[in-house]
Amino acid sequence: MGRVRKRDTAPEMALRRELHRRGFRYRVDLPLPSVGRARPDIVFTRIRVAVFVDGCFWHCCPEHRSFPTTNAEWWREKLATNIRRDRSIDQDLADAGWEVIRIWEHEDATAAADVVETVVRPRYTGPTTTSAALRSDHPPVSGGG
Repeated sequence: MGRVRKRDTAPEMALRRELHRRGFRYRVDLPLPSVGRARPDIVFTRIRVAVFVDGCFWHCCPEHRSFPTTNAEWWREKLATNIRRDRSIDQDLADAGWEVIRIWEHEDATAAADVVETVVRPRYTGPTTTSAALRSDHPPVSGGG
């Protein structure tokens, strides 16, 4: 399990590239200590939107879930714990005023970016709602996105 990537997975990078192409700027893998262990994959800090790109295996995607047969009981409990932790993080973030978006790794990056955009864009309100306002939320994150 130590070899499992915690960030910069292919689905996460594809979503980040698509959001960046649309003019969105965001933080990556930002710890949010005020809400426990939350470390969203993509964070829009000013408007308090947290995006998680969940792996189908580790987060038990309803379409692609599978359970190993070796040490089956241990794996069932491990994956159930992951789901409970996800729901707890969602609740902690919501209680702290954050909007949480969860994307499955198998989702198309363009469609996933559409979902993120429908939540993020309306939160930039007022006379500065322009593409420049989207770009000014944060300085560009090193490594592109």
